[in-house]
Amino acid sequence: MRDSGHLPELEEAMALAEALRPALHRLYRQLRRENDEPGISPLQALLLVAILQQPGIGVAELARLEKLRGPTISGHIKAMEREGLVTRSAPDPEDRRRSGLIATDKGRALIQGIKQRRTDWLAFELAKLSPEARAAIRAAIGPLGDIGQ
Repeated sequence: MRDSGHLPELEEAMALAEALRPALHRLYRQLRRENDEPGISPLQALLLVAILQQPGIGVAELARLEKLRGPTISGHIKAMEREGLVTRSAPDPEDRRRSGLIATDKGRALIQGIKQRRTDWLAFELAKLSPEARAAIRAAIGPLGDIGQ
């Protein structure tokens, strides 16, 4: 049996979700457009960020983390190696078949450039808003971060 005391909160949350989802989708799409970097796909940028966050991660671990098939990841990693964005560490002494992935200086610089372009675009757009609108967005950062956990 439903607790009727929570129905108004759920209805309000559903309405908020319906309004928020398209706004977040448009924002995400705009931010992705700031990734126009030749030689790297959005998926490869995502993988490179994961490698930067977990230096030495293996291909299988990366596939599990990103919920992708190993062969899919392997192909992208090989392309990223050819572009000089990642390199493999020395084989694991306990498992000679496993070597970790390390972002190169070129890979780190590429991701830093993408992040900077996205931040610049977002700051420019935020500057167009009223101080009240920016304050509302600032206040929403914490709760939005909580949802994403």
